[in-house]
Amino acid sequence: MALKRVAQLRSYSQFKSYCDSVGADLPVDESVLFGSGSPLARPYEYRGRSLGNRFAILPMEGWDGAKAGGPTELTRRRWRRFGVSGAKLIWGGEAVAVRHDGRANARQLVISVATVKELAELRQGLVKAHEERFDSTEDLLVGLQLTHSGRFCRPNSHKLEPVLLYRHPLLDEMFQVDDDSYVMTDGEIERLIKDFGKAAQLAQQAGYDFVDIKHCHGYLGHEFLSAVDRRGEYGGSFENRTRFLRNTVELIRALAPGLDIGLRLSAVDWIPFRAGADQTGEPIPFDGGRYPYGFGSDGSGIGCDLREPRQFLALLRELDIQLVCITLGSPYYNFHIQRPAAFPPSDGYNLPEDPLVGVARQIKITAELKSSFPDLTFVGSGYSYLQDWLPNVAQATVSRGLTDFVGLGRMALSYPQLPADLLMGKGLQRKRICRTFSDCTTAPRNGLVSGCYPLDEYYKSSEAYERLTAVKKEAR
Repeated sequence: MALKRVAQLRSYSQFKSYCDSVGADLPVDESVLFGSGSPLARPYEYRGRSLGNRFAILPMEGWDGAKAGGPTELTRRRWRRFGVSGAKLIWGGEAVAVRHDGRANARQLVISVATVKELAELRQGLVKAHEERFDSTEDLLVGLQLTHSGRFCRPNSHKLEPVLLYRHPLLDEMFQVDDDSYVMTDGEIERLIKDFGKAAQLAQQAGYDFVDIKHCHGYLGHEFLSAVDRRGEYGGSFENRTRFLRNTVELIRALAPGLDIGLRLSAVDWIPFRAGADQTGEPIPFDGGRYPYGFGSDGSGIGCDLREPRQFLALLRELDIQLVCITLGSPYYNFHIQRPAAFPPSDGYNLPEDPLVGVARQIKITAELKSSFPDLTFVGSGYSYLQDWLPNVAQATVSRGLTDFVGLGRMALSYPQLPADLLMGKGLQRKRICRTFSDCTTAPRNGLVSGCYPLDEYYKSSEAYERLTAVKKEAR
């Protein structure tokens, strides 16, 4: 697909015209307000606390933790940079496994009695960096994302050691699952719920304001929502598919009273994609007729039906979970709807749509859900690909009530100070804007730490940069 790069769209009319030409229906303001007059600078009242602005930092892993599960200096550096971003909501920092076998990689953080002190210091480093830059932390909310990686566990090496809830006819073939031994029993799920409860208790001891029970991107929490074929108490009906969440919340409230709970949700999941004959992404054919495994999908595998996502958000309201971050899909099997980018990661496929269409899809779905649940607090995703036009679209979505917070992921690696620069009236530093080269994904896919290799001098001058360059050259 011949794309026009966002950096080439220098005027409002050029941007709007191009969006119209590719079918990206994006809300966008022609002029951006800076400083205290900006809609993005308005405080947000959340559970008796006033959060200072409408920017959030999304969970961004570095694949750079210690073998035992604690942070390294690279991890601490990334979190300090989150602290100086100016964002007042830090959504989980990064995914932290609740036990060793749930790690997505052998360098993922793990929360345990052995690491809780280091994870407390990790939060303290972020808060201190924020306080030194902005004087106050009273309007700052910092959470920790708790996870088990399920189908995508690699706890000991680059080799998959999957843990499943059900046999998936397409994903099993993609990720070399060939027998039922990988499928969890109900008893194993109940033991995992206890691990989530203990992890939340430790997170509270470490000073975090909330924990996120991760339900996105194909990891275990998300897989529960599509376990329509699973027998027993944790599959089949909507009630059974949400039993893990309900039981986990109940235990967390018992073990860590007063700890807030949030949830990051892939509100829509599509059928897995593969590279077609010309390397362009296409849905993998499904012989069973209606595709049943896409939570929030319409059965075609590439469409949306928000009835169950709305039912799920109604459940969150019943469980007194107000803080919700909306994302889509999975980076492992349909990355273009989850993380729109100009360049695919090394194990990806060529783009089947303009990435702006993917951004517009995420904003539209978040807006529709926000409209149905105005009392919940929504954080939107997918904004980084907007690049130079991120402020214009972010301002439009917040001012029109389409989301409460604008979440930044990859952009926080290349240009963490974007919120501060924008809210202080400095404008954007164009040379630091993430251009979505996907190096932050390609690097860990090839056993390297994640980071912004093109724009962050720390990574650009590292030995890993040379290895990454060789990997990309070989792939071409």
